[in-house]
Amino acid sequence: MNMDHGHSVRGILWGGLIAGVMDITAAILTWKIKADVPPIRILQSVASGWMGQKAFAGAWRTAALGLALHFLIAFSAATVFYLASRKIGFLLSSVFAAGALYGIAVYGFMYWVVMPLSNVRRGSFSWEATITAIITHILCVGLPIAMSVKRFSR
Repeated sequence: MNMDHGHSVRGILWGGLIAGVMDITAAILTWKIKADVPPIRILQSVASGWMGQKAFAGAWRTAALGLALHFLIAFSAATVFYLASRKIGFLLSSVFAAGALYGIAVYGFMYWVVMPLSNVRRGSFSWEATITAIITHILCVGLPIAMSVKRFSR
């Protein structure tokens, strides 16, 4: 493994790990405060994208699957940012702006592409939920990924 490859892997791993932890923590806290939803239910809701309603009957097994899927998505988002940063200089030269924009892009992709293709049943539109989700994706996904990739980039 050459030095640049080691740096890229570290940027992706740290970015995905930090974003994954921050995003799931934000989701758990948001739903605990908003509707007293237990953490297991949040994780099962992630698994329900693949399994549908059956995920909510699977106890900790489907919660663990949801957590694994959540981190797969976080590491995928970090990988996409890393690959894009090799071609688009702005992503590393203006890391805060790029991170904020990337957080919005990840939210948009998840909401408008992934969720409609999944087994998740979306509720009715809410400005409060949308703004909360966008801010969460900026702070907990886009910025940690951009900053981690920048930190380990050559």
